[in-house]
Amino acid sequence: MDLLRTPDERFAGLPDFPFRPHFLEVPTGDGGDLRIHYLDEGPRDGAVVVLMHGEPSWSFLYRRVIPFLVAAGLRCVAPDLVGFGRSDKPAAQGDHTYARHVEWMRAALFDRLGLQRVTLVCQDWGGLIGLRLVGEHPERFARVVAANTFLPTGDEPASEAFLQWQAFSQSADTLPVGGVVSMGCATPLAPEVVAAYDAPFPDESYKAGVRCLPMLVPVQPDDPAAAANRQAWAALRRFDRPFLCSFSDGDPIMRGRDEVFLAEVPGTKGVRQRVITGAGHFLQEDRPEELALAVAEFVRA
Repeated sequence: MDLLRTPDERFAGLPDFPFRPHFLEVPTGDGGDLRIHYLDEGPRDGAVVVLMHGEPSWSFLYRRVIPFLVAAGLRCVAPDLVGFGRSDKPAAQGDHTYARHVEWMRAALFDRLGLQRVTLVCQDWGGLIGLRLVGEHPERFARVVAANTFLPTGDEPASEAFLQWQAFSQSADTLPVGGVVSMGCATPLAPEVVAAYDAPFPDESYKAGVRCLPMLVPVQPDDPAAAANRQAWAALRRFDRPFLCSFSDGDPIMRGRDEVFLAEVPGTKGVRQRVITGAGHFLQEDRPEELALAVAEFVRA
């Protein structure tokens, strides 16, 4: 597997991002190893909150959420998905599979970091991977916060907004990562923040994961990942630990998906569910304090 590694200088001087980088290695699946970057902030004896980003962002997305959670006494672990942020980037799109991304995060969070009693906060592809882990390893999780995410099986039609994004991700000669994140916010991002989302990708050769992940979302019942996601859903329908939906009110891609969790996952019962108002798909950018307070109160409760 041919791996690319973004030069460290690309991450110098990022706005509102004082966090020290941490790295670990996991097997690639073809005999090698790849490096995964993660943030690890807050007291080591605090309840563990794993913050999982999605497409096409990285752990920078949680920079304004983490301080509130740390102030609440929580330990925040925010990994960069493989192909994103400071994690290694497989250069060939064929090296990116749904199953591999799930396994890479499982190995990082459980084998290498040994995390237990995790509070998962997942958005976008952070949920496609994180909720698979909940379904396959429910004993590792104390509670779940689903924020603008889903676990698709291809049995229901994809939204028109997602299909448009999927087509754009394949047709654009240059994929403007920072611009895509900005367009997914209720309020456009400042130029230096857009540049921070572009930082992991010096050129188009680094964007195999960015271009590949939209095509890995199951949109047909016979998709390669559909069966595994159905099995995860079967486990989620038995998951009776606390489950919070904290969706925004302005996300055209994930709007209404929270209703499925509320209907299907028993852990949602008795939990005060939240709607984050005035936020788009990337609610961590639009309403970081509201999301953080929802998570902190959920853990305390």
